[in-house]
Amino acid sequence: MVISADDFLRNRPLPIIDETSNDIGQAHRHTNELVHPTDVEDTSGDVNVLKEAISSPDSIQGSLRRSDEENRCQESALRLLDASARSSGALRERLQTKDFNDDVIDVVINRLLALGILDDEAYAKSAVRYCLSRRMGEIGTYQELRRKGVETHIARKAVDDAREDGAFIESAYALVEYVARRTRGLDKQVRLRRLWSAAGRKGHSSDLIKQAQYDVFTAEEFDEG
Repeated sequence: MVISADDFLRNRPLPIIDETSNDIGQAHRHTNELVHPTDVEDTSGDVNVLKEAISSPDSIQGSLRRSDEENRCQESALRLLDASARSSGALRERLQTKDFNDDVIDVVINRLLALGILDDEAYAKSAVRYCLSRRMGEIGTYQELRRKGVETHIARKAVDDAREDGAFIESAYALVEYVARRTRGLDKQVRLRRLWSAAGRKGHSSDLIKQAQYDVFTAEEFDEG
């Protein structure tokens, strides 16, 4: 015998759920535990933080501004280096006068050093050669390198290398010979005063000048005699 669906439902009605029953109460409580507003993490604070970060000067816009400042700082540095060779210290001082941020200057200088556009050791050697061409002594050369912004340890090494090569001995003799030629015919005391005045300005060792003075003036007197 075939029973229709209507007859089946009529004979077997759906159970009526009593909301006061323990099972339903437990289910209701379980549902509340899952979705109760007080148990959901409040993300409104995170959204506010994100909004503040986006609108902050230190956000993406701030990063773009810093990048733009780095570009301007680097362009300025390259123009300065095109005009004349400089140490990183001297370049830093010039960039500071242009009101660039110190951190930005550090980034630019480190980048130029890494690329080899700035080379303090090569600059120091070149500066030593320049000083020697002006008949300067060891003390004067070191002071000149420091004045040009070369770091202490780099300046000291460049000067030490020149001394080991005998460059300052040659420079001392070159200065004495130069003064001797320029003062020939003057009173000897006048000549010596001018020599020692020049030696002091050029930063020579007194011992080297004494030896060079003796050799040069003695040879001169011998030639005249």
